[in-house]
Amino acid sequence: MAMAKTQSWHNWSGSVASNIRQLVKPASIEELADLIGKYSREGHHVRVVGAGHSFTPLAKTNDILLSLDKLQGIESIDAEGGTATVLGGTRLKLLGNRLLAQGLAQENLGDIDVQSIAGAISTGTHGTGVHFGSLSTQVVGLTLITANGEILECSDEQHPEIFKAAQVALGALGVIAKVKLRVVPAKRLHFKSQREKLSDCLVQLEDYKNSNDHFEFYWFPHTEAVQTKFLNQTSAVLTGSNLWSRFNKVVLENGLYWLLSESCRLLPPLSKSISNVSALGVASVSEVDYSHRVYATPRMVRFQEMEYNIPVEHFTTVLAEIKESISTHHTQVHFPVECRFVHEDDIWLSPAYQRPSAYIAVHMYKGMAYREYFQQIETIFKRYQGRPHWGKMHTQDGTTLASLYPAGRTSNASGLNLIHRGCFSMTICNAYLRSIIALFRILFKVHL
Repeated sequence: MAMAKTQSWHNWSGSVASNIRQLVKPASIEELADLIGKYSREGHHVRVVGAGHSFTPLAKTNDILLSLDKLQGIESIDAEGGTATVLGGTRLKLLGNRLLAQGLAQENLGDIDVQSIAGAISTGTHGTGVHFGSLSTQVVGLTLITANGEILECSDEQHPEIFKAAQVALGALGVIAKVKLRVVPAKRLHFKSQREKLSDCLVQLEDYKNSNDHFEFYWFPHTEAVQTKFLNQTSAVLTGSNLWSRFNKVVLENGLYWLLSESCRLLPPLSKSISNVSALGVASVSEVDYSHRVYATPRMVRFQEMEYNIPVEHFTTVLAEIKESISTHHTQVHFPVECRFVHEDDIWLSPAYQRPSAYIAVHMYKGMAYREYFQQIETIFKRYQGRPHWGKMHTQDGTTLASLYPAGRTSNASGLNLIHRGCFSMTICNAYLRSIIALFRILFKVHL
């Protein structure tokens, strides 16, 4: 075990910071379980952190912070069964590279790959594609360590109700030490990106969504322009990222964009003009590479983010209202609005639970005022039964969240079993999770 004393911890965006008693990095699952049981008996409060990429205070604590940094890598692969068992702290980029070396890949990924696999599934992280669910839908089994220090193997066959709850659980049930993922043969994707008019994109939206494996677009505020992105499986020869593409991703989309963003931070009225400049700078790209290299793009410019899942049938209405709100309030924002589409699932706390979904994300450059903007847009999301992404900013409490999800996922006996095993323990539930405790009470029939 590595134990370091530190005065402060903060997440990637800087939206969450805390003074912690100890940062502990267990080197094995057995050590992790022993530590959690020990801290629970001693009355400590414990939270776990992967990459620290969530914008919500899921990992915030003033006591013990357990890092999964030393629990990375693929433990085993079942080629015949199409599964890979992965340690919880494994970063998605590392996982993609290790799987490719075995001729395998994940079904789908989001647009960044720096998160840990445990953190990604705990928050319902997703990519895009109407035939693809979130990363949590790829999970066929997991190893959960409860606050009692008990190691539970969970799947559809073992502890099925705990498994269904733990596929997206915000860390409230315990620590996900290992994940068994459904994997597919390594695949190549043809990536195409271009600038279009928003109106043209919306006319073609149904075709774009249904005729491509993966489709998403970014609308640039204060403009009529979007960047559309298409990803489709192909047998074409690998091109990788050519020189112009690498220049665009690193120099323009990060280096130059950072300079433009700093200009907006120093002089917010420039936001409208810079959004227009950014739209004009969208490059036409066509390249072929292995899937995990194409899904994710480098994100060096830091920002704050709010993202909501809405029923897909409300998508165009919601986007129109967002556009109108930005115009009416003269919102000083230059970051594009990201729009993605995801298949419904049956995971109890997944924002895509039982509904075909659209995700809309709004961003603000780090250091710029974002609360008023996010509040205005969140009001729109709420009008259309929006469910917040669990790793992104929102202002909802347990009662309002519970109204967005069907109640009573477990029996009373199952709820008691969850409590008995240490799930929802105050040892592992921080102030943020306690603020939404009504959600857990109603959904899982637990008395907390």
